[in-house]
Amino acid sequence: MTYLPGLILALAAFWFALSGETAPLFLMLGALSMLLTLWLVARLKIIDRDASPYHHAPNILVYGGWLLVEIVKANLAVIRRILGPTHAIDPVMVNVTTTARTNLGKALFANSITLTPGTVTVDVDGDRLKVHALVRETSTAQSFAPMDRKAASAADGRES
Repeated sequence: MTYLPGLILALAAFWFALSGETAPLFLMLGALSMLLTLWLVARLKIIDRDASPYHHAPNILVYGGWLLVEIVKANLAVIRRILGPTHAIDPVMVNVTTTARTNLGKALFANSITLTPGTVTVDVDGDRLKVHALVRETSTAQSFAPMDRKAASAADGRES
């Protein structure tokens, strides 16, 4: 239950950002819906570090900046492959093992792969991810290691 205050603040900020309402009736309905949500997650006993990862926000924001740069670089690489004279696309399925310990870290890594053009996470089974990639020669399990280390560091709080 130590994560409850952060979850309350995050839910309130999220509700206000989506609604933008300041009328008393809407504020009361927002507070009521937030209390109902908190009651449900407390009954389900799912309030833990992964349910309220607000304490990882600075690390995840830094990771998001790094990921944005990687997405741009991957976009340019895919465009060069598609528009290039040889259309050098050779799809492959790669099995990647993640070092992330938490579900948040695994989800962050899998979603980062999918957000990066030219790669899609097809399946996650424990610590193993199955990834579809457009280019065989640059898509090995080792090529995903830097992203894995950075995602695990951002989500699990470990040094990269």
